[in-house]
Amino acid sequence: MKFTTFLLAGTTLACMPQVAMAQTTDQTAPAAQAAVAAPDDTATRDADTSADIVVTGVARGTNRLNTSITTSAINADSLVQLAPRSTAEILRNLPGIRVEASGGEGNANISVRGLPVASGGSKFLQLQEDGLPVLEFGDITFGNADIFLRTDFNVARVESVRGGSASTFASNSPGGIINFLSKTGESEGGAFQIQAGLDYREFRTDFDYGGRLSDSVRYHFGGFYRLGDGPRQVGYDAMRGGQIKANITKEFTGGYVRLYGKYLDDRGVAYLPNPVRVSGSGNNPTYTNLANFAINRDTLHSGNIQNIATLDGNNAITSRDISDGQHPLVKAVGLEGEFEIVPGWRVTERFRYSDMSGNFVSPFPAGVGDVQTIANGIGGAGAQLFYASGPNAGTRITNPAGLNGNGQLAQIVLFNVDLNSLENITNDIRINGDIAVGGGTLTLTGGFYKSRQTIDTDWLWTSFVQDVVGGGNASLIDIRNAAGVAQTQNGVTGYSASFFGNCCRRAYNLRYDTNAPFAQAALEIGRLNIDGSVRYDFGRARGSVAGADLGGGRVGLTTLDINRDGVIAVPERSVAVIPLGSPAPLNYNYDYLSYSAGVNFRLTDALAVFGRYSRGGRANADRLLFGPSINANGGLTDSGAAVDFVRQAEAGVKLRQGPFGLFVTGFHARTEEQNFEATTQRFFNRDYQASGVEVEGSFRQGPFSLTAGGTYTDAKIKRDVLNPGVVGNRPRRQAKFIFQATPQLETRYFNIGANVIGTSSSYAQDNNDLKLKGYTQVNAFVAIHPMEKVTVSVNANNVFDVVGLTEAEEGSVPANGIIRARSINGRTVSAAVRFEF
Repeated sequence: MKFTTFLLAGTTLACMPQVAMAQTTDQTAPAAQAAVAAPDDTATRDADTSADIVVTGVARGTNRLNTSITTSAINADSLVQLAPRSTAEILRNLPGIRVEASGGEGNANISVRGLPVASGGSKFLQLQEDGLPVLEFGDITFGNADIFLRTDFNVARVESVRGGSASTFASNSPGGIINFLSKTGESEGGAFQIQAGLDYREFRTDFDYGGRLSDSVRYHFGGFYRLGDGPRQVGYDAMRGGQIKANITKEFTGGYVRLYGKYLDDRGVAYLPNPVRVSGSGNNPTYTNLANFAINRDTLHSGNIQNIATLDGNNAITSRDISDGQHPLVKAVGLEGEFEIVPGWRVTERFRYSDMSGNFVSPFPAGVGDVQTIANGIGGAGAQLFYASGPNAGTRITNPAGLNGNGQLAQIVLFNVDLNSLENITNDIRINGDIAVGGGTLTLTGGFYKSRQTIDTDWLWTSFVQDVVGGGNASLIDIRNAAGVAQTQNGVTGYSASFFGNCCRRAYNLRYDTNAPFAQAALEIGRLNIDGSVRYDFGRARGSVAGADLGGGRVGLTTLDINRDGVIAVPERSVAVIPLGSPAPLNYNYDYLSYSAGVNFRLTDALAVFGRYSRGGRANADRLLFGPSINANGGLTDSGAAVDFVRQAEAGVKLRQGPFGLFVTGFHARTEEQNFEATTQRFFNRDYQASGVEVEGSFRQGPFSLTAGGTYTDAKIKRDVLNPGVVGNRPRRQAKFIFQATPQLETRYFNIGANVIGTSSSYAQDNNDLKLKGYTQVNAFVAIHPMEKVTVSVNANNVFDVVGLTEAEEGSVPANGIIRARSINGRTVSAAVRFEF
């Protein structure tokens, strides 16, 4: 069946008004979609009730004590109190989820239960909005799914499913699903909030409103706008833009139909690794800031380094503004409908079209070192240095060793990527119903999922030299040889990735089609629930790529007068071009089977035990390309390279008794991984193993409440085709223990509480030498209600200003004692006034 025909049929089905059904807050009502929008507003305020109803990764909404999957949720109120500075910081509060929340508004590395993060993004974990994926693949290079996702007052609830049925109720998500569920106007009213940083420059306005137009029509809309530097001073409005979302629902006897839309146009800094000094041994390192540069507060971004020349995707001279940063542009529209075809049997249809594009621009330090040493490496012995931008432009640097008090220069490769199109079209249709079997009920679900993911991107990297100083005050540095002849041009050493061997001038023009029929059968007899599900994914990869590093005699460098002054400067002899006339094809198909089976037994009304085994697959996308897995004809050199499998076993106990809640899950996972990392130009071909236990608890008594969770993971590299020496080592950046806790005191007049996030130590790289120390981050919040429907609040993120390194490029202590690492942001304090109406 042609894709357009299928989507047209699905859209028609979703628009049938005579058979749509009203969404209900009744917890016993069926929800045939894997992620039907949860009850919003007041319904989400009671953590002890709504948090126990799961609608993600299951055939129908059910109490978490009745299902053999592991799930958690964060409601709308908690999203405000957790004082997040990005979506990734919210996700750290979900048990079992490991989030390296150090990349800014997006570009976080996200994993679950010891599954690896060999490169970036969320390869085995799918991020969803209202039950459909943000992107089909969560680790598209420079297009991670969280870049295109923003959290604001539109969100009613964030649900997560770890392992289990995530393998069969969604494609490409064997590790789990995190689902952002929108408010849909079930409660009348809204809110307006103004927020400002007290010790950092950012201003933000949020709003939302929802309610009923009639007895059968409800609506909700909302959004945000912001402006400022963001959590780190960069010297310009790095955070600028906003989002608006809206939906309208028509209810009918036996069903409902909903139309929704989203417009996102936002910019945010992409924090990449920055320099920090390290001393001591790899097993017991000491990290200290460079003079005038704090690893948790500063960045190599600067108001003095803005426009950098390059060639565009058509090899035409252009200029790129670094302040574009992570710039997602999303225009999405969707339809959702549910109707009863016969008593007890329902059909749910979901469709979404997302036109996604944008940019990713950020400076990556290929090396950081002594000023004169780097200058001599570019200009020869006795090289001279001059400021090329900023207030001292043209001035010679006469004391290189004392530059900025640290005497360091950074060799930058500007990650400059045009995201021409990441268009995503998704349709999911399913039928669900019950059959009486003896003394129990057999629930059957069947459906078909189809998506198309476009990956149309151009890599347009340029290299330059800058000094190392914080506060948004860094400048480009020009280098001349001892005779005074310029070796750089406005700080540029080459219009290519000259510090990466001139690699990576690339163009991707790809399309991935995913098809997946799926089915589940669940038998409930008294307190016993047994279920099994299967999913058969089959897909195709088509398109082409172009790049000099494909080999085969393709053109890589040329000479070009970039500044059009009639003179070919030294950097203009190293201009990288995309060999558009000799692209390489991509043309292969794949298929794989996923399955999951579980049993849950409710020992009492308050206590249940469960067990589950699953095998799920993840189709590899753009990260396979430019590597050994693709042959000259665009096919696979190894058919197994198309898909990586995750096999998981889990068992646990669940308790919900009065004010107490306790959920304990033991897990074991085996993972295949083939991947590519852009920053190191390395390919991976490995197997991993991870075992551990995940604990989540809650307590509420009067005005006091506490939620907490922790995950212990013992992970190892079991096999490595390309680097056998790391077999038996712990995967890089995998801590043995992560935890979170949120105590809170809530009264009529005020709320006060803290959110504590922590991790034990991990290794920076797979050689298991250099350790990244464990840390505990404390966020605090206080909210005062001076009058009805008015709230004045102060949120402090990272109260104690701790340094928390989440990754490092180096695996051992280097000779010069400087590594490139990413840290969580330092302390930021904001104040807000919120009006509800």
